Amino acid sequence: MAHHEKALRKYYNDSAKDYDVMYARRDPVWRRELEALADAMTKSLTDRRVLEVACGTGFWTEIVAKVARYVVAIDSSGKMLAIARMRKLRSSNVEYRHGDAYALAEVPGIFDAGFANFWFSHVPKSRINEFLNGLHEKLGKASAVFMADNVYVPGIGGQLVTEKGIEDTFKLRRRADGTEHRVLKNYYEYDSLVRLLSSRTRDLEVHEGKRFWWLSYTVP
Repeated sequence: MAHHEKALRKYYNDSAKDYDVMYARRDPVWRRELEALADAMTKSLTDRRVLEVACGTGFWTEIVAKVARYVVAIDSSGKMLAIARMRKLRSSNVEYRHGDAYALAEVPGIFDAGFANFWFSHVPKSRINEFLNGLHEKLGKASAVFMADNVYVPGIGGQLVTEKGIEDTFKLRRRADGTEHRVLKNYYEYDSLVRLLSSRTRDLEVHEGKRFWWLSYTVP
């Protein structure tokens, strides 16, 4: 595992207890788009057997569980999973598991849908094919996929930085304890998502807002 991927995992382990603060920002555009994102996601995943990749604190798991047949939610952070398991879900159709987004074949279960919210930006560009191929192979043909992530907005989420010789970009983030972290964070726009996914998906639909993008497609 590359150094920046180890740093990413450590950052989210250390930030687990504060992570959900981001969903409570008093930005009306932010809040409106989060609601639209959630609506699109639930429509895509209703009555499905869902595999969630990088579930974090379970914020999105709780929403999907209300409409899905069942959900297996994985994350590589033990502290994130501990918080997710503390949620008082109104349904009993969720299983949280420690798992690797690049080793989805090891996740037990049969699925006809998958989603990964705020994960794709953390995938190194050199591993995109590995991640997507593993996801599609695990789900199988005709499965539904939903993904969402941040649109780049200057001043939100830390300073964007580049590193010579590396295709990926990073964010410098300062935690409440004063420590600064460099987090792998790649941003995508509508056109780049279409170029990246159109040849390997069916029924691709991409929405680009002012704060977030989200997309859905069928595994061919």
